[in-house]
Amino acid sequence: MGIFERYAPFVQDFIYDHAWENLRGIQVAAGEAIFNTDENVLLTASTASGKTEAAFFPILTDLWENPPSSVGALYVAPLKALINDQFMRLNDLCEEADIPVWHWHGDVSSSHKQKLLKHPSGILQITPESLEALLMHRHMAVPRLFHDLRFVVIDEVHSLLRGDRGGQTLCLIERLSRMAGVNPRRIGLSATIGDPERTGTFLSSGTGRGCIIPRFEEPGRTWRLSMEHFYLTGPQAVERAEAEMSRRADGTIEVDVLSVERVATGDDKTVSDTFLSPAEIVVATTSNTPDDKKVSDTVLSSDTALAPRATDTAPENADPGIGYIFERTRGHKCLLFVNSREEAEAVCTMLRSYCEAMHEPDRFLIHHGNLSSSLRENAEDIMRDDERLDTTVTTATLELGIDIGRLERAFQIDAPFTVSSFLQRMGRTGRRGAPPEMHFVMREEQPEPRTTMPETIPWKLLQGIALVQLTREEHWVEPPRLDRLPYSLLYHQTMATLASCGELSPAELAQRVLTLSYFHRVSADDFRVLLRHLLETEQIQSTEGGGLIVGLAGERITNSFKFYAVFQENEEFTVRCESTELGTIVNPPPPGERIAIAGHCWLVEEVDWKRHLVYCTQVKGRVPAYFGDCAGDIDTHVLERMRRVLAEHEVYPYLLDNARARLRQARWTAEQSGAAKRPLINLGGDTWVLFPWLGSYAFLALERLLKIKCAGEIGLRGLDPSRPYFIQFRMRADEDTFWSVLEAEAEKDFDPLDLVYPGEVPYFDKYDELLPAELVRKGFAEGVLDIEGMRARVRQWCAARRG
Repeated sequence: MGIFERYAPFVQDFIYDHAWENLRGIQVAAGEAIFNTDENVLLTASTASGKTEAAFFPILTDLWENPPSSVGALYVAPLKALINDQFMRLNDLCEEADIPVWHWHGDVSSSHKQKLLKHPSGILQITPESLEALLMHRHMAVPRLFHDLRFVVIDEVHSLLRGDRGGQTLCLIERLSRMAGVNPRRIGLSATIGDPERTGTFLSSGTGRGCIIPRFEEPGRTWRLSMEHFYLTGPQAVERAEAEMSRRADGTIEVDVLSVERVATGDDKTVSDTFLSPAEIVVATTSNTPDDKKVSDTVLSSDTALAPRATDTAPENADPGIGYIFERTRGHKCLLFVNSREEAEAVCTMLRSYCEAMHEPDRFLIHHGNLSSSLRENAEDIMRDDERLDTTVTTATLELGIDIGRLERAFQIDAPFTVSSFLQRMGRTGRRGAPPEMHFVMREEQPEPRTTMPETIPWKLLQGIALVQLTREEHWVEPPRLDRLPYSLLYHQTMATLASCGELSPAELAQRVLTLSYFHRVSADDFRVLLRHLLETEQIQSTEGGGLIVGLAGERITNSFKFYAVFQENEEFTVRCESTELGTIVNPPPPGERIAIAGHCWLVEEVDWKRHLVYCTQVKGRVPAYFGDCAGDIDTHVLERMRRVLAEHEVYPYLLDNARARLRQARWTAEQSGAAKRPLINLGGDTWVLFPWLGSYAFLALERLLKIKCAGEIGLRGLDPSRPYFIQFRMRADEDTFWSVLEAEAEKDFDPLDLVYPGEVPYFDKYDELLPAELVRKGFAEGVLDIEGMRARVRQWCAARRG
C-alpha cells in the first residue's frame, strides 16, 4: 500500500480538492517514517517544500483512525504569528474530520482556552512561553489534558537551537511527558539545519528513541540573485575606480574576466586566450537584463547578474542605497530585510518620506517584534492580499514560515549574520511556482583620508558573498551549538518547577531538574552552589520540614508574565497614540522629544514611569529608534570564506557594477598590504593589525588571550577589536616575538576561567544576574568562549610560519 492510500479519506479528499498531481518526495519519506516506525523524525527540506503537510497528514490519519482521549498532538512554534497561520491551515483541513484544532498563546481569548480545558482533544498549537505558563498554572490539569499525547511537532527547529529557548522547549516537553505519564514521538521541522545528525540526537534527548532523518531528492530550484554596493555619500565605487585609473601613469585598466572564448579571425586563425581585445571579453552587466532571464542550477549559475529593473524614480539627493530599493519596489510585492529593529524604523521612515516627496501614496509597511500585535497582523493581512503591491520592511520576524502571500522579491540591506538566515529570507519568495528572488544592497560610509587599512575593507560585502558562496559550493549551514553550560536556564527551570509543584525536598528538586537531558553538563556541585545562592538571596526559602518553596524575592520574578520567556528582554515602555497601541520602546526620552516607531515619527507628550507608558502624537520628521542591543554571531567557516573572497580572483556572476568595482578595489588593497594572506600586518611604527578570520566566540577567546596572557611580554597596549573582523593594537615587541609568545600561551594547559577578567561577571543570558557569580563566570569561560577554536587557529598560523 502506497503512502497516499495510507492517508485517511479526508486527507485524500484534501489532496484531490487542491489538484495535487502527486505527493512530493518529503511527503512520501515522512509518511514512511511516521507510519512504519515508532521513532522520532526530523524533516529537513527547503522552504515551501510541504514539510507541514508531510508531518501532519500521517498524524491526522492516526488521530482519525484511533481518536485520542486527550490532546493527541502538540505543535510547538517559535512565533504566535506562525501558530495563527498554521491554525487557519489546519482548521480547514480538520473540520470535516471532526478533529479539533486549538491554539494557545497570549493573544488567544480565555473562552477558547476554557473550551480546551473542558474538552481536551485533537491538536494543540502553542509557543514555548505559553507552554511554560500552562505547566506552571495548570499543573493539576496536565495529566487530564495530555494523558493520550502521541506526537509533539516542533516547527522551525533551527530557530530554537540558537540559545536557551531550544533548551527550554526540550525541558518543557520532558516535564509535560513526566507529568502526564506519556512518551510522545517528536517530529522536528526545519528548512535550514547544519548538522542534521546532531540535531536529531538533540531532538530525541530523554525519549529513549532514535531519530529518523528521511532522505529524498528535492527538485532543482532556480534562484534570481544580485548584489550591489553603495557609498552613503560621494562618488560610487565605479566612479572612484575610473578616477583612480585615470591617474595611473601606464594607462592600464583593470577588468573582471567572467569567461574567455576562442574567437576566429578573418583568416581563420585563432586568437590566443591571453590577448583578447576588450570587446571580446564577456563581462557581467547591469543593463538590458531581460525580466524573464533566470539563473539556472540549484542556486545560481549565470554570467549575467540579474539587476531588478527600476519602476520608479527616487527623489533628488536620496540615500543612494535606499533610493535604489525605492525605485525597484513599486508595482511589486516585496520584503525588505534589515538586521535590527532600529534600522527597520529608519529605513521605513526614509522610504515613506520618499513617497511623500514624489507625491505618491504610501506603499511601505513595517513588521518587527516591538510593534503591537495589531500592527503586525495588519501588515500580514495586507501582504496576503494579492491585490496589494506593498513592500514590508522587516527583521527576522518574517524570516520564518508564515504564509504572507505571493511575494515577488526580497531585498536585504547589508548581509545577515548566518547562512541559515540568508536561506530563510531567500525562501520567503518564490512560492506558488515563481523562483526565489533576492537582491542585496550593501551600504558603506565613504572612507576618510586618515582611515586605517582594515577599516577600508568592505566587511559586509565580503560577508554577503561568503554566505552565497558557501551555499553554492558546499550547501553548508551553521551547525547547532549544543555544548553550552545553560546556568541561566537552570535557574529558570528550577524556579518554574518549584512554582508549579510547590514544596519539594532538595533531593526531589534535583531529581526533577538535573535529570532533564538538556542539563547533562551540569554537576550536582553546580546545583548545590545555585541552591545556596537562591536561599541567600531569598529567591527560594526553606520550610520547617526542610523542604524548599519559592521565596518572596522569587515570587516577584515568577509571578510576572515575563518569566515565561528565557530570551533576553530590555525594560520596555508601551507606546500609545490616544487609544491605539503602537508597540514598545526602551529608554523613552522626556516629553517634547521625538521617537520613531511603526515607520513614523512621534512627539512624546507624557511618560508614565510607574506604569511604563509613553503617550505621543504623530509628527513629520526622522529620528533614530532604539529597541535595545541586537548582536549577531558569525561562524568561523563564514569568516574563512570571507578571507578567500578577498584573496581569490573569481568574479561572482551576481555582483553588479558597483559591487564588482568595490570588491576589486578591496582585493587590490589586500594584495598590496598582504591582508588576505598574512594574519599580522604592521600599519606603521608600533601599530599592528591582526586578522584572525575566526567566528565570534573564538575571536573573543583570542582577544582575551592577548590581553590577559600575552600583554606583558609583548608590551601590548591600546587593543581595539572590531569583532569579529580584526584587532588593532600597539606593541613594543617585533613580529617574531609576538608569534612566539602567542603560541606558548595558547598551548599552555590553562584554566578557561583565566580568560575571565578579575572581578568580571559577564552577563550573557536573561537570568545571569540572579545567579551566583562563580556560575556565571564558569558558564562564560567553559560554555561561551571557543578556546579550542582559538587554539587551532594559533597552531595553524605557527605551523605555516615554520613551513
